[in-house]
Amino acid sequence: MKTFSRPLTPQEEAYYLDLYHHGDAVQAKEALDVLIERNLRLVTHVLKKYQNVQDDMDDLISHGTIGLIKGVKNYSPDKGSRLATFAAKCIENEILMLLRGRKKIAREVSLYEPIGTDKEGNDIQLFDVMEAKQPDVIETLQFHEDVLFLKQIFGTVLTEREQEIIGYRYGMITGEEVTQREIGEQLGISRSYVSRIEKRALQKLKAAFESCGRGK
Repeated sequence: MKTFSRPLTPQEEAYYLDLYHHGDAVQAKEALDVLIERNLRLVTHVLKKYQNVQDDMDDLISHGTIGLIKGVKNYSPDKGSRLATFAAKCIENEILMLLRGRKKIAREVSLYEPIGTDKEGNDIQLFDVMEAKQPDVIETLQFHEDVLFLKQIFGTVLTEREQEIIGYRYGMITGEEVTQREIGEQLGISRSYVSRIEKRALQKLKAAFESCGRGK
């Protein structure tokens, strides 16, 4: 069984993160190596969810490690969570993208395989008789993971005012979407000001979302 280096303590993690972001090129490289090596167990931890997936485990580990590297490189202490939490989401996203890509290839191949012939002897393909696209399990899982990720970063990325406006606009508070004008009247600010805050908040969420390679 593969053994891993012990996880970093919060103090050690803070030290190496500071060195990675503020040290010289050599120090930053050494700090990055330590942060990745001491968090490698995260990859196998995340992969436990995919034990029943019919896929090459070495590939899953490789892509999970890529996700870990992305997580470490894109993490900053002001994200409001520990590195391990942020990196685990990046690892999972990288694995989901791999599975979704392979699912798409497999589906495209099977759709164009002959399944019979018509009265004139022409091949009939599955694609010819499909009436509707079937739900994709991987895509559905990806969607739910993305929603969960956004909920987790919502309170750490946005200010209280931004959370309030996004919450009202997209039905997270009342269960129904509220117009910018209605929000403005409720909060005593102009519709245009609400629009600017909403735009800024969405840009923050988009940046945090894409920092882990999501939304691709």
